[in-house]
Amino acid sequence: MAVDRDRVMQVLGGIAHPGGGDLAGLDLIRALSVEDGVVRFVIEAGSPEEARALAPAQAEAEARLRALPGVTSVQVVMTAHGPAAKAPPPSLKIGQHPTPQAGGPQKISGIDRIIAVASGKGGVGKSTVASNLAVALARAGRRVGLLDADIYGPSQPKMMGVSKRPASPDGKIIEPLVAHGVTMMSIGLMLKEDEAVVWRGPMLMGALQQLLGQVAWGRLDVLIIDLPPGTGDVQLTLCQRTQLTGAIVVSTPQDVALLDARKALDMFQKLKTPVLGLVENMSTYVCPNCGHEAHIFGHGGVAAEAAKLGLPFLGELPLALDVRVAGDAGTPIAATDSPLAEPYARLAQRLIAGGMG
Repeated sequence: MAVDRDRVMQVLGGIAHPGGGDLAGLDLIRALSVEDGVVRFVIEAGSPEEARALAPAQAEAEARLRALPGVTSVQVVMTAHGPAAKAPPPSLKIGQHPTPQAGGPQKISGIDRIIAVASGKGGVGKSTVASNLAVALARAGRRVGLLDADIYGPSQPKMMGVSKRPASPDGKIIEPLVAHGVTMMSIGLMLKEDEAVVWRGPMLMGALQQLLGQVAWGRLDVLIIDLPPGTGDVQLTLCQRTQLTGAIVVSTPQDVALLDARKALDMFQKLKTPVLGLVENMSTYVCPNCGHEAHIFGHGGVAAEAAKLGLPFLGELPLALDVRVAGDAGTPIAATDSPLAEPYARLAQRLIAGGMG
């Protein structure tokens, strides 16, 4: 039975560091190779003192690995950087616990406005609105960022047509990607395709903090944040830790969607986050064959709700096959010259005219 890298790292994860943790978890293993039963790697200590303290761990690692079926030889080298103690190595593991923050919501350096796009429930097209709004603002001449904060169901990489893993030359700052004139970042770019995120609340909050604070956003006129549906940890963390310009709530017209949209609005009111307005998505469907206009999910419910609450109504967006096809293909409809790009351009202009975009 052949041994592989994963099995070797599993063994090294069981070797305790004298100061706490383990060799694999503390990221001390370098240049690992497994070829024809020969295992080679370097243990990188932070100082000569640490290297001496790690000698028993090195011996234990060699013994355990030699005992594995298929291993014929184990070659381990210990290195040390110098006399000064080394800080823990930088880590880009997303989903750490949040760090303490004092002083209430903070601004993000270099970003003029931050707009959260939210919905009370899933399936109302919130992510489609967020991506197309970001592209429409960029086409209007704004410097725009797009953060996919839907940790459990990140969809912006697909909708924006990006799949490359972001680089981090120093192990601390993440370099975002650019697509359709928009600087964008998503948890989905840091994970394997189809890999589930199985995290409790603190890890979600830590991931959001990293995506906001460790990404080199640069100078932006506006950062659009695509929130997960509902009223959970991510929304709470964002509103309490980050100075938001405001939120846009997306809903379809039917009563069931509006029930949940009201909960989202109530959440933002309790968190003292301004609501910039409501958007009615999937408002109208026009048959591409005969031109008949239908209101599959009803019509006008969001506008009526906005009027009742004294909130701005930012407009109606159509339900159209081409919008879905464009998003699935990685080119938001707002990035094209299709007539269906016009409603998103109007939405962007309303925000710009109100000083919010």
